[in-house]
Amino acid sequence: MTKAEVISAIADKTGIDKADVSTAVEAFFDIVKQSMSEGNNIYVRGFGSFVNKKRAKKVARNISKNTAIIIDEHFIPSFKPAKIFVEQIKGSEKVREANKNYKEHDDDEDVD
Repeated sequence: MTKAEVISAIADKTGIDKADVSTAVEAFFDIVKQSMSEGNNIYVRGFGSFVNKKRAKKVARNISKNTAIIIDEHFIPSFKPAKIFVEQIKGSEKVREANKNYKEHDDDEDVD
């Protein structure tokens, strides 16, 4: 589902104009990005948490030049779904069916 499809679904469900929904969705994304860039986590009860995860310093390899590269410690944004959200997905037959169809479609493309 794309952002445009989410906006349309919200507009259809609530009766609010798509332009207003789009503004609200964009504002939500901007607030999440701004807040996380300031080091804050966001917790939405029943949905999940947007958190900054720490990645340790490590040595990687540039295989084309066969040299070592040091990647400094850094933070990445992450989403951790709430337990109730995870349980809803685990118990969903529609999710199983969609993934089954996706897997079959993936297997078809691998055949030459």
